[in-house]
Amino acid sequence: MIELSVDEARRVAVAAQLLTADRPTDLVATVHRLTFLQLDPTAAVAPSADLVAWSRLGGTYRPEHLTRALDERRLFELGALVRPMSDVGLYLAVQPRPDSGASRWLEANDGFRRDVLARLRDAGPLQSRDIPDTAQVPWQSTGWTHQRNVTQMLEILAVRGQVAIAGRVGRQRLWDLPERVYPADVAVPTAEEAAHIRDERRLASLGIARDVTVAVPVEPITVGAAGEPATVAGVPGRWRVDPAALAVLDRAPAPRTALLSPFDRLIHDRVRAQQLFGYEYVLEMYKPADQRRWGYFALPVLHGNRLVGKLDAKADRKAGRLVVQALHEDLPLDADARDAVGREVQALADWLGLAPPG
Repeated sequence: MIELSVDEARRVAVAAQLLTADRPTDLVATVHRLTFLQLDPTAAVAPSADLVAWSRLGGTYRPEHLTRALDERRLFELGALVRPMSDVGLYLAVQPRPDSGASRWLEANDGFRRDVLARLRDAGPLQSRDIPDTAQVPWQSTGWTHQRNVTQMLEILAVRGQVAIAGRVGRQRLWDLPERVYPADVAVPTAEEAAHIRDERRLASLGIARDVTVAVPVEPITVGAAGEPATVAGVPGRWRVDPAALAVLDRAPAPRTALLSPFDRLIHDRVRAQQLFGYEYVLEMYKPADQRRWGYFALPVLHGNRLVGKLDAKADRKAGRLVVQALHEDLPLDADARDAVGREVQALADWLGLAPPG
């Protein structure tokens, strides 16, 4: 059993997420380490995928670098996540449950499925609006996907490796057959092998994760039996730690200050963030304005190995300025820490091509 102090656990988590002063320099290698970038259209400051990349790579990163890596097939998109193309086999190996609602709907719409594949084979890549809806059974949902039959068919087939996202026109995805998008020699492991590798990769990206946890949307936070069992002094429960991540404890600390996306994996697991960092975070853009404590798209603030606050900021592109409504301090910041946060705000404004706050 590996025994860690809270400070050691924080150092492991921060370093695993590439948030030390030893910045990475390559976008694809960064995505490989993080395992994915999450695509989200919210751009109150900048889209989340770009914010995550900027917070690691710094001002040398540009959004067009992500577009180019996708166009050059060094990265691929699946389910609103961008992953390294070298990992595509790990996700083609996923076997959806045959008794799921999606599987039953697909079975009831086999003719529709064949129509979609034939249309892509003849004319792909295509946007979803260019594919006729020939569904025999409409997709039923209480949400925005209700009767969006073509979109749902494409999403379901993408998870099963029968179609692939070939690119985008603006925000609209282009769909095609996987053999025209993925490498011809892609190796697909068994489902069990792929799950084990995904768990190992996920733990390497997190450094430390809870032994038992709850399900969360988009991407799991569970790591199975990957790594080694561990305890964190003063923190309840058992943990799993990546043994390779412990090497950071043998080196001199390399702290830095960073502004994070609200979707950043350092804080995505809210229970882990609370237990390891004493940090509470809620994404408040879905709340009425008068119920927000920190702001519509507040950026978590990392200083060294502590999450110290939230920056309520907005990119006012019409005025050409980065607007900061407030810096909410979870921990009291001394003059040096405030200066460090101020430099990051300036760096963010420079990266966005906006004037800094007045």
